[in-house]
Formats: sequence, C-alpha cells, structure tokens
Amino acid sequence: MKTARIITPAFALFLLGIFSIAFAQSGLPAQAGVASIQSAYQQYKDLPAETIKVTVPTVVEVPFDGDFIERADFAVLDTTANRFEPSLFVQKTAPTPLSATSGNGENINEIVDNNLYSSTSFDVPGDRVIRTIITLTSMPPVLSSAITLALENNVALPLTVALRADGGTGSKVVVAERSLTSSIIQFPQTRAIDWTLEFTHAQPLRIAEITVSEDNVPPGSRSLRFLAQPEHSYRIYFNPDRTVIVPSGEAGNLYDNRDVKRLSAKNTHNNASFIPADSDSDGFPDTRDNCVSIVNADQADVDGNGLGDACQDFDRDGLSNARDNCLNIPNANQADTDGDGIGDACDKEESRITEKHKWIPWAGIGFAALVILILFGATMRSRKDDGITTE
Repeated sequence: MKTARIITPAFALFLLGIFSIAFAQSGLPAQAGVASIQSAYQQYKDLPAETIKVTVPTVVEVPFDGDFIERADFAVLDTTANRFEPSLFVQKTAPTPLSATSGNGENINEIVDNNLYSSTSFDVPGDRVIRTIITLTSMPPVLSSAITLALENNVALPLTVALRADGGTGSKVVVAERSLTSSIIQFPQTRAIDWTLEFTHAQPLRIAEITVSEDNVPPGSRSLRFLAQPEHSYRIYFNPDRTVIVPSGEAGNLYDNRDVKRLSAKNTHNNASFIPADSDSDGFPDTRDNCVSIVNADQADVDGNGLGDACQDFDRDGLSNARDNCLNIPNANQADTDGDGIGDACDKEESRITEKHKWIPWAGIGFAALVILILFGATMRSRKDDGITTE
C-alpha cells in the first residue's frame, strides 16, 4: 500500500519561496510599482490604439497647448504592455530666459534652469516665520498671468506670497500678500521684466524650479513625443506633485523631426488614483503639513506661528517637542527614572506606586512587624504547650 507523503510547514514555505522567486524573474510587470508612479500624477490623457493608427513603430507627438503644465515631468504608460515608455517634452518656441537673485543679491539661477533635479534651499533659523525674497528677471519682457512653483519632495508650501512686477516704469503690486494654497500663483495678465516674489515660511523652503508662464506662446509650441507600437494604447500622466523617477527602457532618437506623426489634442482627465505626497503619513499632504517630517495629525500650533508644535523646541534643549519628554523645561539628558515617558525635570508625580503613595512603604514595614509578632507569639505558645519553660 502506498503511503501519502505529508508536506511539512517548513517544506511548504520552501516551495512558496521558490515559486515567488520564479514569479519575480518571469518578466511580469511590477503592478505595485506602476500603481505607485500613477498615484503621483494629477492628470492624464488617453490615447487608444484606434486613435494612433500606426502599422510600424512610429514616433508620435501629442500637443499640450491647452493644458497648464505645472512641471515638465511626464510618465507615458503603454497600457497594452503595462510598462512605461521614454518620452521627450518638446518646446518649439523656446521659453524666455530668466535669471534669479535672492533678497541679498545672491545669484540663484538653479531655480530657473529648467532642471527639476537642481534646487535652492532657504533655511529657517529657529522656530519662527521668515521672509524670503526672490526676483526673476526676463529679457525681453514676458506677458504672463501665472507663476508656478515646483518644490523639492517632502517640502511644504510657503505660508503666504506677495508679487510685485516691474515693466520698466516702476514696480507695482500684482498680488497683495495672501495665503498660498497651491503651487500656481495666478494674477491679472501683466507684462514685466522683473518679477519679485516675497514668501513667508516657518519650515525650510526648497525650490526646484520657478516658471513664469508665457501667455503669448503660439499654438503647437508644446508637445510630448514617444515611440508608439502598432495596436498599443497609451496613457500620458502629467503634473505630478513631486519629482518622480519613472523606469523605462532604452529610448530611440526622439529629437529627430522626420516622420513624426502629430496626433490631435485629447481631453484631459483628473487622475482618480492621485494620492498627494504625505511623507510622514499623518493624513496631511506635504504641501499643507505644518510639520512635514513628524507625524502630527492634530496639526496643533499653539503659538500660531505656522509651524506645528511637534516640529518646535519650546524649551530650546536641542530636542523637538515630538521627541522631548519634558516640553517646557530644558532636559537634554531626557532622564526618566520611573520610565513613565515624562522627564524627571517636569514629573511632579512619579509613576512608581511607592513614589505616588508614600504611605505604602510604611504600611509594608508595619505589616512585616505584625507578622513577626504573630509568629513570635505562636512560637512561645507552642513551647508552652509542649511543657517547655524558660527560667
């Protein structure tokens, strides 16, 4: 008679591991990776195969004239093969060159170099609100009604913004100081050479790029190119709220203008899968979090300075409130004798039971004395009952 072979739990785990490795090496697309990238983008355009209509691999060009581009960062997903394709953002009319200086006259051209991977930082010395002034200079003048602000990852928007413009006849207020709730600063159409932005912020401000959108750019000036395969459909994601590294294969020569098929403009859709960046996972997007790096779902700000209490150091002992076991009294050593999470420096009532109730040790001593007396009495009585006397 044949005996059935029993698979032990350990052997089952071994088999599961083998299958997992085989699946990982099978070349199947990484669904979680695709979903993670998709969630970073706010909008998309769909290009079904019947719209593209190519019989051989062909470079296609999708216009973006009617779309407001917050940051030139795209992800082209081949929805048929479920993989991302290399792409090239084309601006046939070169944007007007800009230079940038800080309030103290320092050159900060990293924020106008059309490169999202370079940036300039404006730090905050201490727990207070500071003002940062940035002047953008364009030559020739630019006609614009919006300026976009591209921040580094995990950075909150400034608290407020004000904008002055100078077209050569003197500076004028274009945007009076107001709260900043979006990376797009919109204003009445203005022509100017100098654009002076004044931000207030209580957290470090790291700017990757500032763009003065030009209103008089001719149609057909902005588009996205990629290599389309026959009978494949695509989805173009754009306007992420953070810098995204999109994995893709080798790119063909997308700079060659020959045999490029220009497609008609497609409707733009809001991405239902978009999840705003929230680096500390406290439920508040980084751009609106008053303490970006530390969990503080209550967004408490008792002093109203725009910086969350969790990020402050009220007693200036070198530890943020979120890590300080005694918020209002300096105690850099964080001594906590009774281990109750409250530093000794401000622990008025210790948590050990003998410290909270001073009578307990004395009661213990009294109880022990009583037990000794009872035992002594019992011993003496036992000796008497056995006829043992003492002289």
